[in-house]
Amino acid sequence: MLDWLYEIVSQLIVWIHTALSTVVPKNSGWAWGGSIILLTVLLRLALVPLFVKQIHASRKMQELNPKVQALRKKYKNDKQRLNQEVMKLYQENGANPLSGCLPLLVQMPVFIGLFQVLKRISDADPGKGVFAVTPDLVQSAQKANIFGAHIPDTFLNAWGADPKSWTAIIVTGIAVVISSCTTFFTVRASMKRQPVTDDANPMMQAQKMMVFLAPLFGLFGLGFPLGVLMYWVTSNSWTLAQQHYIFKRYPPPGTPAAEASAAAAAKGKPAGTAGKANAKGTAAPGAKTRLKKDAAPAPEPEDTKPKVVRNQPTRKPRSKRSGSQKR
Repeated sequence: MLDWLYEIVSQLIVWIHTALSTVVPKNSGWAWGGSIILLTVLLRLALVPLFVKQIHASRKMQELNPKVQALRKKYKNDKQRLNQEVMKLYQENGANPLSGCLPLLVQMPVFIGLFQVLKRISDADPGKGVFAVTPDLVQSAQKANIFGAHIPDTFLNAWGADPKSWTAIIVTGIAVVISSCTTFFTVRASMKRQPVTDDANPMMQAQKMMVFLAPLFGLFGLGFPLGVLMYWVTSNSWTLAQQHYIFKRYPPPGTPAAEASAAAAAKGKPAGTAGKANAKGTAAPGAKTRLKKDAAPAPEPEDTKPKVVRNQPTRKPRSKRSGSQKR
């Protein structure tokens, strides 16, 4: 049913492996492992527009959240009417709660396709090809190893082998632990930076579910081939770095970083420069201004010129002004 997907994934791996074979030995684990890592990087680069769309959707949901809460209070006894009004609100403002799940939905087919391709490569009989992978390449992938572990190896297979391959057990076990930890930290960082506070938002519900499922991922990872674990670790590491860069450059509204950036933009200065000293130890321009304002005003100099005193004539009685004698 999904053979077309497996064909595409296997063809991409073959193309990338062919390109890497010009740099490293084609039968080495680095050629096959590098093919998986480069496939992951190319996929994540293609998903950057969807990630940006996810950020915009999250912030749009944050803006609409007060109105959604008001609708919940107004129609708390009518669930059907509440859902209708909430969807109407989203449609009028161009918000889509499911848009935040797009990157995850796009990654899942590639994850499933890569898992099935690597599993069939590991189980393939000698002289058998797997989709776009020729029999010679299948044999090359089966023998390729990284630190003593083969690309198709799983922890459970390595543990159940007789005799046990302790190198494969250690390498795959470390890969399972790293993949589980990166999954947990990726989901946790995404939720901490998630501005949407509406618990009914499907994106928030999916992320909360992933937080609880992240530790269980380690149990499932015990049966994942080493190549799939490499894909998962690379994808999670890319997500962590991408989130850190995006949210640092464009902080969510309402956070201290966003307020500082807005204040700096209003003043026409880059954020973080006010109040800091330069390399010579002098205060920043903002600090000088405050010092000048706080300084007490200097007393005005006293006027040393002699004051001119004008004697105003006093009012005399009428008799004295006329010169007649008073009777």
